[in-house]
Amino acid sequence: MTDPPYKVTSRGSAGNSGGMLQKKINKRGQVFAHNNIDCSEYAPEFYRVLKDGSHCYVMTNHVNLIKMLNTFTNCGFHFIKCLIWDKGNKIMGQYYMSQFEYIMFFRKGKGIKINHCGTSDILSVPNVKLKGDDGKNLHDTEKPVELMKILIDNSSKVGDIILDPFMGIGGAGIASQQLDRNFIGIEIDNKYYDIAMQRIKKAS
Repeated sequence: MTDPPYKVTSRGSAGNSGGMLQKKINKRGQVFAHNNIDCSEYAPEFYRVLKDGSHCYVMTNHVNLIKMLNTFTNCGFHFIKCLIWDKGNKIMGQYYMSQFEYIMFFRKGKGIKINHCGTSDILSVPNVKLKGDDGKNLHDTEKPVELMKILIDNSSKVGDIILDPFMGIGGAGIASQQLDRNFIGIEIDNKYYDIAMQRIKKAS
């Protein structure tokens, strides 16, 4: 499971509603300095390292949905469906306000049911960000631990290894700890890596 640093919609001057949208990098359609990683670079690696029967969750938005879907299926993944994360808050835009994100749900090889078949494909989990001492977000696209727990609990067993190649500040790692799973996380930004390590260590 992972949330890659994909391109977002360029906000231009219409994105001046405060917070993250005021940053110049957001107006260019970016949230992080490393938004230039194309999904064709990592999708084949995901397929290579995952075991047969594994589930793979990849978060994205409408801008990248089609390309990511095609890239992952071309690598051999079977597309199961898109889940919807209802964040409960709205982001200003030039058209309809954004309140959700897509979670693409794939499997590798044989089909294995999720552990809790009654789970809705609309996951309503509040989008609450952790703040630093300066009052700013520790990570602008942080994903809630409770959201990660739903996915991990449904697609793994106690003792399994959970991989997040773009772990940010470690939400999936904390969820893995709380559910007695092992965790491998990868993060290129040293600042986020250090925060993730502190949070995961505290959770354990």
